[in-house]
Parts: sequence; C-alpha cells; structure tokens
Amino acid sequence: MSTASHILVVEDDRKIAQLVCDYLHEDGYTAQQVHDGTLAWASFRHRTPDLVILDLMLPGMDGLALCQEMRGRSDVPIILLTARVDEVDRLLGLNTGADDYVCKPFSPRELMARVRNLLRLLTAA
Repeated sequence: MSTASHILVVEDDRKIAQLVCDYLHEDGYTAQQVHDGTLAWASFRHRTPDLVILDLMLPGMDGLALCQEMRGRSDVPIILLTARVDEVDRLLGLNTGADDYVCKPFSPRELMARVRNLLRLLTAA
C-alpha cells in the first residue's frame, strides 16, 4: 500500500488553512499548515512535499518569491490559492512557476479536484 501524499498548505489565514487541511485529510492526504512564507521555505527545504497550496500574500517571504524559490529547487506541483483575481496576477503567478491558480472565495471541493488531478498527472509521468 502506498503512503498518502503530503501536502504543504501555506496560508496566513488560519481558518482557511484549517478548512483546506480538513478537506485534504478527508481525501486521505497528510497536510501541514504553515502561516508564514519564511517558515514555509524552511519547511519545504526540510521535507519536500508532494504538492504545495500557496497563498500569495504572506508575512515573511511573499508567495511569488516563495513560488520562485520552490520552483528553482523542485518540480513539485504548486497551486496558488489567493484573493488576487486580476488577470495580471494570474499570469504572473503561472509564469513564476505555479501549475494552477485558484481565486478566493473558492470551492473546497473544486480545490480537491485540482489537487487530485495534479497528483494524478505527476504519477502518470
């Protein structure tokens, strides 16, 4: 039996982070919450997750810089989950290395479908 995929949730809003983690656990994933960009980078370097759900507006290191650092170190799938809804922000996030972009407010069930799809593509490669 394979081990559950480990998801790193980087979100400064603790309620949103907990909601996402609850849905991840319900889907059988392990999840770790980090609420600060600098701490998230340290956590990522210590244990590279199977997928990252990343907010853009974070204390410490901002999400775009964090995405760029993560992408420079790994091909781990990254889903940006953010309140920045403008096209320029979406393009910047995707061009920085994110694999997907989800705008807040969001559907947790849709987010889980996107997580499953990215992990499926990763295992199919």
